[in-house]
Amino acid sequence: MAPVTTTQRSVLAGARVVLPSGVVDGGRITIEGTRIASAGPADTAQANGSHPAPDSAAGVVVDLPADHLVVPGFVDIHNHGGGGASFTSGTAEEVLTGVRTHREHGTTTLVVSTVTESMDFLVRRAGMLSELVEQGDIAGIHYEGPFISPCRKGAHDETLLRDPDPADVRRLVDAARGTARMFTLASELPGGIESVRLLAELGVIAAIGHTDATYEQTVEAIDAGATVATHLFNAMPPLAHRSPGPIAALLEDERVTVELINDGTHLHPAVLELAFGSAGAGRVAFITDAMDAAGFGDGLYDLGPLKVEVREGVARLAGDGTIAGSTLTLDTAFKRAVTTDGLSVTDAVAAISTNPARLIGLADRVGTLEAGKDADLVVLDADYAVAGVMRRGEWLVRP
Repeated sequence: MAPVTTTQRSVLAGARVVLPSGVVDGGRITIEGTRIASAGPADTAQANGSHPAPDSAAGVVVDLPADHLVVPGFVDIHNHGGGGASFTSGTAEEVLTGVRTHREHGTTTLVVSTVTESMDFLVRRAGMLSELVEQGDIAGIHYEGPFISPCRKGAHDETLLRDPDPADVRRLVDAARGTARMFTLASELPGGIESVRLLAELGVIAAIGHTDATYEQTVEAIDAGATVATHLFNAMPPLAHRSPGPIAALLEDERVTVELINDGTHLHPAVLELAFGSAGAGRVAFITDAMDAAGFGDGLYDLGPLKVEVREGVARLAGDGTIAGSTLTLDTAFKRAVTTDGLSVTDAVAAISTNPARLIGLADRVGTLEAGKDADLVVLDADYAVAGVMRRGEWLVRP
């Protein structure tokens, strides 16, 4: 769907609006160009001069139903594809196809994730993806693999796994030309702690995932600079009372943000509740970990060098049945959070927009509805289905 350009000035009025201070009934958001000029209660907005004047310069007023909800655009920091297109191996145009699919589901900021491949392949891939970052189409690159544990490889090709040599890590960071946002690695492997320290020095997020680490090894990695748990609970040892493993270490440390895949397949609702109760809403980031089938449908797909079969919306490796990413879009994760998991809309917004934006260093531009930030927002109807999507002042889905 081609974006629909707004006038220079537009106003959204009437719906509930989720602001950093909470939910406002009958809120008002004024947009000028690509930025938010003001956001708040209607009377406050008018007092600040954002009520449109009765002339042609006022722009367009969009009156929304009172039972609709306006939230910040979603921010996905872990995503491998969508719309039938692969971020891990597709052409630039195919990557953009996947990006457009996720945008139509409310994800206005997206970090593209790789999977385990040869070093040479990943270097070339980073070169192509970095151009899309520089063009403003995606928000960065997340390397998931090849520096992960063969014991917890999930949907990664074991023959291509390798220990996290800091020289290799630096090579991939350099290949991304300043666009690498995050590395997922198993810090217990030889070179793991040194690589975590290097990433911290380079300003790239070190994420612990696909790991067989003990509790003590995970604490060491956090102290070395790791700040993210890649899809917590998945692809790591389970929590046990005598061997707490990485889960306990990642949940208890206030320096760590934990990724959660809220699709009803990767996590039981009780486990999601445990994570929120332990980490708190300020340390959770909902991700999709999506692959090509997200927003597209069942079938046979490629995930890097591996084949994935999607049935009834669940992606598994062809042959052994290992879960291989998800077909999730973040609008579904949001709806599930508030209707099934019992989260407040403010906690859901924190997990799906505010926290991931802060994590990847974009909180000054996205993640909340505030004056001066990009006009990235999602309009949800009374059933929390997407009714409108705006990115940088342009309607991608018109309400």
